[in-house]
Amino acid sequence: MRQIPLGTQGTFTLHVQPEHLANRFKDAILPQVLATPVMILLMENAALNAIRPFLDAGESAVGAAVDVRHFAATPEGRDVTATAEVVKVEGKRIHFKVAASDGIEEIGSGTHERVVIVLRSFNERLAKKSRL
Repeated sequence: MRQIPLGTQGTFTLHVQPEHLANRFKDAILPQVLATPVMILLMENAALNAIRPFLDAGESAVGAAVDVRHFAATPEGRDVTATAEVVKVEGKRIHFKVAASDGIEEIGSGTHERVVIVLRSFNERLAKKSRL
């Protein structure tokens, strides 16, 4: 991993489809609005996009912490864009400020952490756990 400058930003956009809605994703009685776990997925993807240019071959980053608020509903058919900004780097642990907007208003915000991993080592450890 190369040095990641503070302020580095990434984005990720999703066109909200029926499979992204709370009533399909979790419980049929919920309103037909973007599910919170899907919003978090967008934020995580924005964070990964922010740091991807600084990762070496064979590296990626996994989510380690999420602390967000989802405060506005988004119906099917809207485009939601998540943004992530690097606010702190502690070795392989990267801290982000994240937000999401549906083009009308901000729908969520918070913080997120990712840890840079070497895929080969990670997969080897996972394989050992699978055999237990």
